[in-house]
This record gives sequence, C-alpha cells and structure tokens, in this order.
Amino acid sequence: MDEITASWADARPTPFWLDNSQRPVPRSPITTDTEADLVVVGGGYTGLWSALLAKEREPSRDVLLIEANRIGWAASGRNGGFCAASLTHGRSNGARRFPNEIDTIEALGMRNLDEIEQTVRRYSIDCDFRRTGGMLVATKPYQVAGLREMSGEFLDTDAVRAEVNSPTYIAGVWDREGKAMLDPARLAWGLADAAESLGVRVAEHTPIVGMEDGGPHLQLRSRTGATVRANQVALGTNVFMPLVRRVRLHTVPVYDYALVTEPLNQEQLASIGWTHRQGIDDVGNQFHYYRITEENRILWGGYDAIYHYGGKIRTDYDQRPETFAKLARHFFQTFPQLAGIRFTHRWGGAIDTCSRFFAFYGTAYRGRAAYALGYTGLGVGATRFGASVILDLLRGEETERSKLAMVRERPLPFPPEPLTYLGIQATRWSLASADRNEGRRNLWLRTLDRFGVGYDS
Repeated sequence: MDEITASWADARPTPFWLDNSQRPVPRSPITTDTEADLVVVGGGYTGLWSALLAKEREPSRDVLLIEANRIGWAASGRNGGFCAASLTHGRSNGARRFPNEIDTIEALGMRNLDEIEQTVRRYSIDCDFRRTGGMLVATKPYQVAGLREMSGEFLDTDAVRAEVNSPTYIAGVWDREGKAMLDPARLAWGLADAAESLGVRVAEHTPIVGMEDGGPHLQLRSRTGATVRANQVALGTNVFMPLVRRVRLHTVPVYDYALVTEPLNQEQLASIGWTHRQGIDDVGNQFHYYRITEENRILWGGYDAIYHYGGKIRTDYDQRPETFAKLARHFFQTFPQLAGIRFTHRWGGAIDTCSRFFAFYGTAYRGRAAYALGYTGLGVGATRFGASVILDLLRGEETERSKLAMVRERPLPFPPEPLTYLGIQATRWSLASADRNEGRRNLWLRTLDRFGVGYDS
C-alpha cells in the first residue's frame, strides 16, 4: 500500500462532526394524528431556523418541526463548518444576476452573519463559533490578478505564507469579517435545543411523503401513518424530494467529499502556522476548502463534485475511494511538512445545487406553504436568511428581504435526463480544462455564462 492510500484507508467512513458522544438521543416520531399552527418539514438548518425564528416572532404560535431522520444528519451535519456572510457565492456571482441589488444583498448577508453570532451567544450554543474570517489563496500565477480585485486584505507570497505555510501559495486575500468557523452538527443540535426551550415541538424519524390542500388546513401524510394538519407549512427539505411538484426540476444533488486528520501535535502545528484559524479556499474552479478544528485537526474537502444519473441519493454514494485518494494527494502537496499524518474520518454527502448557485424561494398552496432551496454549499449561513424569507412570505409581508428580485425570481430548471447528466459532465470537464489553461473558459462555459447559469468560483 502506498503512503497516500495508507493515510486514509483506515479512516472511519462517517462524518467527523456526527461521530460525537454529545449527539442527542433520538426524539420520538409522530405516530398519531396531530396539528399545529406552523409545521416545519426538515430538521436541517432551514427548518431549525424557521422554527426558532417563528417562535421568537410570535411566542404564542404552536410550532411543530418534523424530521425524517435525525436532526442535522444530512448536509447540516456533514459540511465544513464555514459560515459565510455571502448569500450569492461571492459578490461577483450575485452582481452578474442582480446588479441593482447586490449592495443590499451584501449588507443583508453581513447582518445575517452578525445575527447568527448573536443567536449563538444568546442561547449559549456550544458550537465553537469563531469569527476568524476566510482566506482565498492563489496557487497559480494567473489567479493573482483576480485576487487583487476582491474585497479584503491582499497578501503577497511572503504574507500569505506567514499566515499559513504552504509552498503552493502565491498570494491570498483575507476577509477578516465575512466568515466564521464552527462545528456544524453542534450548531444544529443547539438550534433544536433553543427552539424546544421556546416551546417548539420536535419529532424525528417521521418522513413526510405528501402534502395536500385539506380545506381549512394543509394535510401532511407521514410514513408512520399519522396525518399532520397545519395552518401553514415551512419547507426545508434541502436536497430531498420537495413536496411542491413545480420546483422538483430546480435542484439536483451533487456529492461533495471531505477528510479529517488526526489531531496535530505542537511540532506539526508550528510547521504550518495558521494561528488565526481562518477558513481557507483556493480559487480554482475545482477548489478545495479547509479549516482547522477545535481539536487541531485539519478538515480538507471539496474539489470533486459528483452527480449521479437521475439525481439519485444513496447511502453508498457517501464513500468514493477515488475522490479520497485525490483529496489526500492534494493535501500532502499543499502541506508536505505533514507527511506521515493520518486521516481519521472520510465521508461525503449531497448538496442541493440550483442553476444560479445560491438559494431561491417561493410559495405554494395559495401562500400557505413556503420554501427555500438550492443553497449550493452556502447553507451554514444563508439558511437563516432563507428561514427569515420563508416566514416573511407566509405572513404576506413586504420586507427588505421579500421584495428583492433575488427572492421573487426563480432560477432556470434543469432539463430532464439524459440532458442534465450530459450537461453537468460537460461542465465539470470544462471547468477542469479552464483550470489547466490559465482560467480560459471554453465555448460551453461561455454559453452557460450568456444564459445566466455559468459559475466561476
């Protein structure tokens, strides 16, 4: 067995954040018919924020949150723990689509991050929340000019390597305020506890399989056999089949993967620096994201984005040896001084991707149900904003959020198979080609850009 394979072969095939003795015991499922003023479907971040904010806005409201599996078990407990102020995957990506609103969107995103921090403090949520900021790094000369145009503190080669010591770094930009690092699973568990402390009822292991107009109520059918009646419904179903049929072609599941190292000792820590513990992304189209955890482990993820024909979501897709081998190889190229370190956890999970690469919103059933979907990897921070939009829409309020064109407009849907599969594979190949050719975008990518569905990370 070669050294790269040996580094990850014995890693536990489970998300690092969920492999925690602090994980709460399962809550009971719903087995008999019930009702609530507001039923929230989904126990990830969108649902958790919707439930918590709904009770904060109207303490007397009866709120019931229903999760098909466990709180935070899917994307909310598998991500890297990067909590960003951006609502649009960077200013340039949002400005291309909503140039007249981008300043407002950016301000709302920063306010949203501030309010997440305030909530964590107010409810004493133990999720290792640290406002470290984030650093983008260039590893190829052609990428440096783009960094100079970004907001934040520009770092030349010596300065960026003084922050984090990698021989691959050429330059960087450090945004000190726009990103926080946290433990994503503990955030989800803490939000559930906070919601329950305000009176929200939380049920797990209760899959909702259908929703219909039942006259005075919306009726939700569960796989447990129980019917749940609701005056209003907030949908936070993420990558899973939405209960609103007309948006089913607006998202696809794309699998992302990560590794986590064993804890670094003091000598290893000294060899890389990283004393400010910023979250780091490199600026390729196929990019890595990485951060240092509370225990001084390194989480290393990204690069591959895998779509399976037909948009299938399966547990066995969570493990992909060829991606783990690639990630491990890239890790040791970035930090050769850590040769010999081992990875303790390896996992993957599905991201709900839409064609504009950030969330979209809407209502159904004559305004009695509302949803936010398509976060495309921004969900740790943007879900709180999405939950606020959901509640605005359910109240029929025109707020600074709900009147945005970003909120009112939906992205283009994906075409039926096999066109979606072929299109995604062509895009992946083209993005990799652009990375090999100094960022030059081929005809396929330029065509996507022209129709507003291109993305340059």
